[in-house]
Amino acid sequence: MLPELGHFALIVALFIALALGTLPIVGAARGDVASMSLARPAAQAQFLFVAIAFGCLMASFVANDFSVLNVASHSNSELPMAYRIAATWGSHEGSMLLWVFMLSLWMLAVSLFSQRLPLDMVARVLGVMGFVSIGFLLFILLTSNPFQRLVPAALDGRDLNPLLQDPGMVIHPPMLYMGYVGFAVAFAFAIAALLSGRFDAAWARWSRPWTTAAWLFLTLGIAIGSWWAYYELGWGGWWFWDPVENASFMPWIVGTALIHSLAVAEKRGAFKAWTVLLAIAAFSLSLLGTFLVRSGVLTSVHAFATDPARGIFILGFLLVVVGGSLALFGWRAASVGFGGRFDRVSRESLLLVNNLLLVTAAASVMLGTLYPLVLDALGLGKISVGAPYFETVFVPLMAPVVLLMGVGPLARWKSTPAAELARKLRWPALASVAAAVVLPLWAGRWSAGTALGLLLASWVFASTAVLLAQRLRGEPGAGFGSRFAQLGRSSPSFFGMVLAHLGVGVFIVGVTMVKGYEVERDVKMRLGDSVEVAGHRIVFQGAQEFSGPNYVGVRGTLQVQHGSAAPFTMHPEKRLYKVQQMPMTEAAIDTGLTRDLYISLGEPLSETEWTVRVYHKPFVDWIWFGALAMALGGALAALDRRYRVATRREALPAGAGAALAALCLLLLCAPVFAAEAQPTVADPALELRVNRLAAELRCLVCQNQSLADSHATLAIDLKNQVREQLQAGRSDAQVIDYMTQRYGDFVLYRPPVKATTLLLWAGPLLLLVGGSLALWRLLGAGARRAPDAPLPADAAARSAELLEAKPSPEH
Repeated sequence: MLPELGHFALIVALFIALALGTLPIVGAARGDVASMSLARPAAQAQFLFVAIAFGCLMASFVANDFSVLNVASHSNSELPMAYRIAATWGSHEGSMLLWVFMLSLWMLAVSLFSQRLPLDMVARVLGVMGFVSIGFLLFILLTSNPFQRLVPAALDGRDLNPLLQDPGMVIHPPMLYMGYVGFAVAFAFAIAALLSGRFDAAWARWSRPWTTAAWLFLTLGIAIGSWWAYYELGWGGWWFWDPVENASFMPWIVGTALIHSLAVAEKRGAFKAWTVLLAIAAFSLSLLGTFLVRSGVLTSVHAFATDPARGIFILGFLLVVVGGSLALFGWRAASVGFGGRFDRVSRESLLLVNNLLLVTAAASVMLGTLYPLVLDALGLGKISVGAPYFETVFVPLMAPVVLLMGVGPLARWKSTPAAELARKLRWPALASVAAAVVLPLWAGRWSAGTALGLLLASWVFASTAVLLAQRLRGEPGAGFGSRFAQLGRSSPSFFGMVLAHLGVGVFIVGVTMVKGYEVERDVKMRLGDSVEVAGHRIVFQGAQEFSGPNYVGVRGTLQVQHGSAAPFTMHPEKRLYKVQQMPMTEAAIDTGLTRDLYISLGEPLSETEWTVRVYHKPFVDWIWFGALAMALGGALAALDRRYRVATRREALPAGAGAALAALCLLLLCAPVFAAEAQPTVADPALELRVNRLAAELRCLVCQNQSLADSHATLAIDLKNQVREQLQAGRSDAQVIDYMTQRYGDFVLYRPPVKATTLLLWAGPLLLLVGGSLALWRLLGAGARRAPDAPLPADAAARSAELLEAKPSPEH
C-alpha cells in the first residue's frame, strides 16, 4: 500500500502545483486578493503531499520492499540501515523525488517567512515556484516513477552502488540539492519583479537572504562532496573538474556574482537589470546541470542514471523555462534599466569587475563541459577536456578576483579617491610580497606557483586585518575597551564578511601547500618492507582477510614512525562487494592540523606482495576548514535581522553579506590548483615527469579519470608506456605525440589547438575582452549619467547623516 499511497500523493501534489502555478499569478495581475491568498496554503499543501510521497519511498527502502522496482534495483537485505535510507535518493528516480522535495521545502519556507512581504509579491514568487514544480512532477510521473511495482517481487535487491555506500551519501546529496534547488527562490523573485515592474531596494533586500541561503547550502554540498571524493575514491584527489562537479559549480559561480549584484541593487539602486539576468542564469544553470546529469549525455564518476529519453523531457522543460524567462526579460529589460551613478574607482565599479570575472569564469567552465558533447554530436571527433584545460583558463580569472576581495571592502560607494585606497592597501601589499618571498623558502622550496598562492592568501589576511583595524580605530581619544565595544556592535553581516575573508585565506593556504609540497610514493611491499615518506617510516606488517555486512575484503596493517613520537598503525582496505562483485579501495588517513598521511592498497602482486600508494599532503584539511568558515560567514549574513525589517523601513543595510559571499567564491574557485604529487623514488626527476604526463592523459576505460588517478589495469599499463618512452630518451612532447598517434585526441585532457578546438581555447579570452570593453563603456557612461532623482525629505536627511559619519567597511 505504501507505494500506491506515495504515487497518489505525487498526483495530488501535481494538481496543487497546477493551481499554485496559475491562480495566484493571474490573481496578482488582476488585483484579486482571494486568488493571491491561495499561494501560501497551496505551497504548504504541496509540501505536505510531496513529503508523504518521499516518506513512502524511504519507508519502502527501510522495509526492504523488493516488490518496488526502485528498491529492488538499488538496495539489498544486507545493506546497513543508514545506507538503505540514503538509497532513497541513490537512484535516478529517488534523486528526482529529492529534487522536488527540496523545491517544496523552499516553497514552504517562503510561505512561512514572507509575512511582511506584499501579498502580490508572495503570490508571484510562490506561483513561479509552483510552475517550476509542475514540470518536475510531470517528469517523475511520466518518465521516472519511483513507485513502479515489480511483478513478481524480487527475492532480494541488486544492492546500492558500492561507491555510494559511505556516510557522505547520507549528507552530500541533500545538502547539494538544497543549494542547487534553492536558486529557484532567487529566480522566482526575479520573475516576480519582471511581472510586477518593481525593482527597488526593497525587492533586492527580500531576495538577498534567500539567495545567500541557497549559496550557503550549495557551498557546503560542494565542499562535502570534495571531502567525500578525497577519502573514498582512493587516489587522494579532491577536485577533478568532472562534468557533474562542473554542473553544480557553474550555478555556484553565477550565484556568487548574483550575491554581489544584489548588494549593489539594494544599497545603490544600480545593476538592476543585470541582477535580474543573473538570477535567471543561476537557476537556468541548475536546470542545465540536471539535464546533464540525468540525460546520460556525459560520462562521469558521479553519473549513475543514463536514459537519453528522459533527457529529452528535461531539455524541453529547460527550453520552456529559460526561453520564457529570457523572453520576459527582453520585454521588460528596458523598463528595468541599469540604475545608479558611480565613478570608475568606487565599490560599485569593483563589484562590477568582480561580476565580469565571475561570469566569464562560469562561461569558461560551461564551454569546457559542453564542448566535447557538441563536437561529438556534429561528427567532428571526440576530445577530452579535463583539469589541464580548466586550470589553464580558470586560474588566471580567479587571481584578480582574490585581489579585488581585498580592495572592495575598503572602497567607498559611488566614488573613492585613488590615493586614499592606495594608502589603505600599502601595508597589505608589502606584507603579501614579503610572504611570497619568505614563506616558500622557509617551507623548503620556492616556485612561482607557490609564491603566487601564498601572496594571495597573505593579501586576504592582511586586507582583513586592515578592515578590522579601521573598525577598531573609533573616535579620537576613545579607550581600547570602547573601541572593542564598538566592534561588537557591528552587524552579523560584517562578522560574516570577516569570517569568510579569513576562510578564503585558509583555503588558499591549503591548496597552495598541497600543490607545492605534496609527496607521493608508489611502492611494492612485502612483509617487513619499509619506506620513508616525508620523515615518516612506514613498515608493511601484512594483510588479513575480513568480512563486512555486505562485503569481504583485505585489510592491510602498516606501522608508522615519525621521529621520536610513538608509532601507530594504519589499516587501508580493499573490499569486494558481494552482490555487485565490485572492488573498492578504502584509504587509511591519519589526519593532523598541518598534514594528512594517506595510504591506499593497490593490487596484490602475489600472496605476500602488494602495491602500496602513500601520500603526504601538507595542510590539505585547510581546504575544508576554509570552506566551513565560508559557509559560517554565509550563515551569519543570511540571518542578519536587518533583512527582516518591515518594508516601510528603507534603511541602508550593510553590503558585507555580499562581500562575504564574494570572497567565499574565491574560496571554492581555488580547487583549480588540484595537486600533483612528487614521488620520492630511485629516479625522482623521471617519476615527476611520468606523473605530470599521466595527469595530462585520460584513462581510456575509466569514467573521466586521468592515468595518474586511476588504478585500472589499462591505466597502469599506459602509465608504464609513458615511463618507457621517457626512459628511451624521448621528450615530453614526443611522448604526447606517441600517445596521440595510438589513441587519438581523446586521450588528451588538454585538447590540441586546431580548427575544431579554436573556439574552446579562444572563447574565454573573447568573453573577457568583450566584457571588458562593455564594462569600460558602462563605467564611462555611469560617470557621465545625469544626477539621480531627488530623494524624499526623510531619505535625504538620512543620507546626509550617513555621509557626514566616518566611513566604515560595513557601509
